[in-house]
Amino acid sequence: MRYINLLLLLLSVSIGAHAQQAITKSIDLVIAVAKYQGTFSAAYVHNWNLGKKKKIIIGFGGRMTGYVGANQYYITAPAKLTSGKSGPGVFFVENIEENIDTFLIAKPRVVSLNAMINLGYHVTEKLALGFNIDAIGFSLGNNPRGNYINGSQGQNVESKPTSFNLLLVSDNDLGSLNSEFYGKYKLNDKISLKAAFQFLFTEYTTETPVQQFPEPNDRFRNKSSMFSAGISLNLN
Repeated sequence: MRYINLLLLLLSVSIGAHAQQAITKSIDLVIAVAKYQGTFSAAYVHNWNLGKKKKIIIGFGGRMTGYVGANQYYITAPAKLTSGKSGPGVFFVENIEENIDTFLIAKPRVVSLNAMINLGYHVTEKLALGFNIDAIGFSLGNNPRGNYINGSQGQNVESKPTSFNLLLVSDNDLGSLNSEFYGKYKLNDKISLKAAFQFLFTEYTTETPVQQFPEPNDRFRNKSSMFSAGISLNLN
């Protein structure tokens, strides 16, 4: 019995050591820039490297994204207005243009803190490609007055960042969510360079439902596409 216990102990230590080698932890620091807007993001990522050669990456983490812009147009957000319905099918449906109004914000400032999902693949020992996306969290920021625009009609109204963020599908999403298609190149055991194409939703809620057709609405979304660059710091 003593030998069996010793064998089990050695086996558990071996499995634990193997599992530890298959786990990577990192902090990613990224800046994205486009015309009249930009972001800074900092993320903690906990990955499992799976498969016989540990090439498949599956992980999770947390990300803080700070967004700044100038004269940004936010459009009607809810899927039931933009697509005429909700649910996964909205991803394949064209927008209903007559249902979409605009909210112009001179200086949007949004900070979001979200749990994120990460998927990737080690192409080589030094190069990894992947995709990550925010899943759930919250946002805060400034409370700017903006101009609601509906044809020749207009209204100046106060707004604030939508506080709750939730990944659903396309325009079903709520709040401010960040995502990246990225590549990482390993310089050494501690530092990797990171380049990405970032797709970001930021969302504001007006103090009153300024949009009235086809039904009252107070949520407006900006969709930003930006190229980003940064570094990834290995914590293992």
